[in-house]
Amino acid sequence: MESTYLNCLALFGVGGAHPGGLNLTRRMLSKEKMDASTKVLDVGCGTGQTSALISKQYQCQVTALDYNKMMLEKAKKRFQSMNLQIETQYGTAENLPFKNGSFDLLLSESVTAFTDISKTIPEYKRVLKPNGVLLAIEMMRETDISEKQMKEILDFYGVRQLLSEQEWLAHFEKVGFEKIEVEKVELHPDIQKMDVSNDYSLSKDIDPSFYKIFEKHHHLSILYKDILGCRIFRCSL
Repeated sequence: MESTYLNCLALFGVGGAHPGGLNLTRRMLSKEKMDASTKVLDVGCGTGQTSALISKQYQCQVTALDYNKMMLEKAKKRFQSMNLQIETQYGTAENLPFKNGSFDLLLSESVTAFTDISKTIPEYKRVLKPNGVLLAIEMMRETDISEKQMKEILDFYGVRQLLSEQEWLAHFEKVGFEKIEVEKVELHPDIQKMDVSNDYSLSKDIDPSFYKIFEKHHHLSILYKDILGCRIFRCSL
């Protein structure tokens, strides 16, 4: 297996890899109106931490999608162990395997930046119902940076671009989201303090090179703390 950041997350089965972790997810969801009739799509569900939370706390009809088969298997095991009726679906954000207008709420937690945004965001809009809501937690660029800095960030995380807040907004507006709310997430990187809300589903016999990837992630988060930012985008139709 190639030594990449995303493969590292899959092998360790990190449950709350997105900025802010599960605590941010709980706060974000607490502002939404959800019940047993609400159909939710968790794009890039990972090991299913957020999908499980939504299903258990709000009794929503949850579909969990990921393109990483290892992550999806770990999500299935989580749901089975918790006796949760959550549909799992293999697929990509750029080509969602669902009909138009299928969901009331779509959640993307630090996922969209890793995709072809020009294809992914139109897909989000397509599968949402009229008056549907997109909640996206996304990495972004706070300031202008050098080509060398940009290359190091893109190469390590495997993202195609590092957008500014205005560039993100332009993508959401282009596909027709009419109301867009933005919240800045304050990040406090500290190599000594892992997010306690993270949970792990470890694979067997993890190569030592993947531990080095975790170390570099923490190094970059500190080195580029004034450059790498995060926003919650709430986009509605």
